[in-house]
Amino acid sequence: MSSVVEIRWHGRGGQGAKTAALLLADAAFNTGKYVQGFPEYGPERMGAPITAYNRISDERITIHSNIYEPDYVVVVDDSLLDAVDVTAGLKNEGAIIVNTQKPDEIRAKLNGYKGKVYAVDAREISVSTLGRYFPNTPMLGAIVKVSEIMTTSDFIKDMQESFQHKFASKPQVIEGNMAALKRSVNEVTEV
Repeated sequence: MSSVVEIRWHGRGGQGAKTAALLLADAAFNTGKYVQGFPEYGPERMGAPITAYNRISDERITIHSNIYEPDYVVVVDDSLLDAVDVTAGLKNEGAIIVNTQKPDEIRAKLNGYKGKVYAVDAREISVSTLGRYFPNTPMLGAIVKVSEIMTTSDFIKDMQESFQHKFASKPQVIEGNMAALKRSVNEVTEV
């Protein structure tokens, strides 16, 4: 892992991209990393494109700006591929992970991006495990798997503890979110 791993999240308001970035920062912090997790705020409303960011490092992070040349990009909603240049500044040595039900159509929408492209069907995973469409949890599992920021087992253990604390009175929420994380880790594939 290089000194600092930078991740840019693209989603729509209400899909949980900001929450996923913050959860990733917490999980990485709990493994001894230095972290930043923050959204870019503007006049966003439900359904409008939003951006969130992570920096994760083994050393103290002294940069305090948005991320313009990310190592990884997470696209929580594939309709953004037609509306936002999600590959802007993305390093060819990194990767992009897209939530899609049509993985064969992704690469054509990536402005000639030459790096690795991964897909996961966060819609199907979240609906089958949570009963509703919450794409952020599966996308969180997918970025951990692809980026190898931490081991999958450390990540799963940390998220189990986090969910048990946050949702102590709702065990069904814990079970569904854990199932979504585990499935996405196993189902994210390179296209």
